[in-house]
Amino acid sequence: MAERRMFTMKIIDSDAFLDMPMSTQALYFHLNMRADDDGFINNPKKILRMIGASEDDLKLLITKRFILVFDNGVIVIKHWRMHNLIRKDRYHPTQYQEQLQGLELKENGSYTEHVNQLATTCQPNDNQVATEVRLGKVSIDKSNNISSSALAEEFERLWSIYPRKQGKKKAFDAYVRARKKGTTFEAVEDGLKAYVTYVKADRIEIQFIKQGSTFFSQQAWQDEWIPRNKAVQITEDDELDEIL
Repeated sequence: MAERRMFTMKIIDSDAFLDMPMSTQALYFHLNMRADDDGFINNPKKILRMIGASEDDLKLLITKRFILVFDNGVIVIKHWRMHNLIRKDRYHPTQYQEQLQGLELKENGSYTEHVNQLATTCQPNDNQVATEVRLGKVSIDKSNNISSSALAEEFERLWSIYPRKQGKKKAFDAYVRARKKGTTFEAVEDGLKAYVTYVKADRIEIQFIKQGSTFFSQQAWQDEWIPRNKAVQITEDDELDEIL
């Protein structure tokens, strides 16, 4: 295995990365340093204990899709091939070939998963990572109460792709109210992506982009955002890669 690791500023200098706690950022760096030459790690929980990070740090990296997790507890760095270019004479293929075959490599060098290949929920043991919920598939009990942790994870995924990150607390409170009134995660996600496409396609200047608190408070995901320039589109797996 090659001993040197590199990091692209496109990822680590992004708002999505810098908005995370320092402990989460540190965990990301340590995971990258200990990954194999294809970006796979089989002992993430050992690493977080070793550096004093918490499971919440690991869950946040999963929620924000900086890492992808498999049912057997193995994880992979999503942007590994954007960070690293290893010489062929030093490259050693991962032992997790089955998991590697479940991934696709996008044009920009990031991994994305085939449908049904990654973990939806994990029953953790000493070697596994608990993802707890699958975003967009949150269970609701008879009183229509959604768990606060599920709502927080949903919102973090949405916030990671929002183009003007201002008023986070107000935005989160508005999102929680909407979800508890029956709005689905998918509806908000679809509307938000449509707005981001509109912003990118029409090159909307930052001062004219809705603040995050405004977008969520106005439930602007329900509006129809049709860009004049329809050449720019955002696909389902392009959240971080295409927005940055």
